[in-house]
Amino acid sequence: MTDLPKISAPATRALAGAGYTRLEHLAQATEAELLALHGMGPKAMSVLRQALEERGLSFRDG
Repeated sequence: MTDLPKISAPATRALAGAGYTRLEHLAQATEAELLALHGMGPKAMSVLRQALEERGLSFRDG
């Protein structure tokens, strides 16, 4: 099951392929780590950042 917000299909596949299926998983990654995944871009990162903030979470510093 996933609780990730709606983002592009390539970004969704990139996250799933790297094992990120829940917002809590993303909070353990840095923005740079996620941007390095093929298919991730600034728009997807913005949507994910906002979804994390709504849950009181954020990307790991690094």
